[in-house]
Amino acid sequence: MSQTLFESPAWPTVPVNGESAAYPVHRVFCVGRNYAAHAAEMGVEVDREAPFYFTKSALTILPSGETYPYPPGTKNFHYEMEFVVAIGKPVFRVSVDEAMQAVYGYAAGLDMTRRDLQLVAREKGRPWDLGKDVEGSSVIAALTKAADFGEIGDQKVQLTVDGELRQDARLSDLIWSVAELISDLSKFYHLAPGDLIYTGTPAGVGAVDPGAVIRGTIDGLDPVELTVGQPE
Repeated sequence: MSQTLFESPAWPTVPVNGESAAYPVHRVFCVGRNYAAHAAEMGVEVDREAPFYFTKSALTILPSGETYPYPPGTKNFHYEMEFVVAIGKPVFRVSVDEAMQAVYGYAAGLDMTRRDLQLVAREKGRPWDLGKDVEGSSVIAALTKAADFGEIGDQKVQLTVDGELRQDARLSDLIWSVAELISDLSKFYHLAPGDLIYTGTPAGVGAVDPGAVIRGTIDGLDPVELTVGQPE
């Protein structure tokens, strides 16, 4: 292998409950508009013909419990609470019935968003990168193995800001199930270990200011936490 011109960062990793080794993150896939109430609050309709995706760099991964600066270029920084799926086996063009065999585990996550920039891009029909692919924006707690979590059902999904409840839903509210998402994504990508899928956020998203403490919970998973720091 040839030498590189500068040092390349290592893949970010996520701790796994019960394991000494961590899960390396290679790609981050995000699902848009996967809760009907959230789509409605954003003024858009749910596309029930197929799921809607965007991607984020793996370098946006941030461990739970960190303090991270309020990002540049925005005056409307939003939280989005998410159920995160970690892929553990290579799959390509997998059926819905077989898709769950590819799951390694689950985690609670936050998709932090420069909402003002996202909405400008949406109105102009441009990519969402400036709004979504934000440094430190893919916050994630420790993974719980799929077998330890059990079946995905009616688990509660909640988020608080400074102790005040802002998001309150259940995994049963997902429009596209985890199996359907994996099957659909595998039509377009060779999914592999290291791939994370942020499955969408419930209604109740909103802006936070520097100093805010965000805490998200999903029944059966470690909570995810973020303190929004002062801007640089």
